[in-house]
Amino acid sequence: MIKRFFKILIWCVISFFIYSIVIVVLYKFVPPPVTPVMVIRVFEGLFEGKIVGITYSWVSYDDISPNMFRAVVSGEDARFMRHEGIDWKAVKTAQRYNELHKGKRKHGASTITMQTAKNAFLWHGRNYVRKGLEVYFTYLIEFIWGKKRIIEVYVNIVEFGDGLYGVEAASRKFFNKSAKDLTRRQSALLGAVLPNPRRWSPASPTRYIEKRVKFIQGRMNSVQIPK
Repeated sequence: MIKRFFKILIWCVISFFIYSIVIVVLYKFVPPPVTPVMVIRVFEGLFEGKIVGITYSWVSYDDISPNMFRAVVSGEDARFMRHEGIDWKAVKTAQRYNELHKGKRKHGASTITMQTAKNAFLWHGRNYVRKGLEVYFTYLIEFIWGKKRIIEVYVNIVEFGDGLYGVEAASRKFFNKSAKDLTRRQSALLGAVLPNPRRWSPASPTRYIEKRVKFIQGRMNSVQIPK
């Protein structure tokens, strides 16, 4: 019985690794048709008694304004081009901050690669299993996709509001224009709400969001983005 259990366990582990590698290779060339987060949000809406659809339009890297890439790197991960998926320097800084400020809101160190791995393949949560899978997929997409594909997928699938995914859909909704025509401020507004896009909106920025917009715009000329 135990021997059979271990055989099944080994088969499951091997199957997972094969599946994960195949899907990551596939998404290097093909846009994700849907993500687990999109599906989960639909069911969350049903449990809350509301209908949440999926508004999602994929656009290629060259059809997105460079302003948008500079904005998300400035706001989410300034060392994006220099780390290998996980920014260990930022992790240590966050750990020191959290140790010194116990009881206050914790600082995280999630990179764009980590957020892409989570949004494309996993679910939102803080348990160790999900975190371990996030680390695995983070290194996998860094190795197979590279920086340009990672940030292209990130801005295309990231959540910008209830049922709203990707920069093209957000640009059309909030600014009535294509993602390739986004200005510096519009891109900064979209980037500024990403920590909590279901709470904040680019259409009605709060004082806090305006501060983030200024911070992001101040960084945009100095950060590196893929070419």
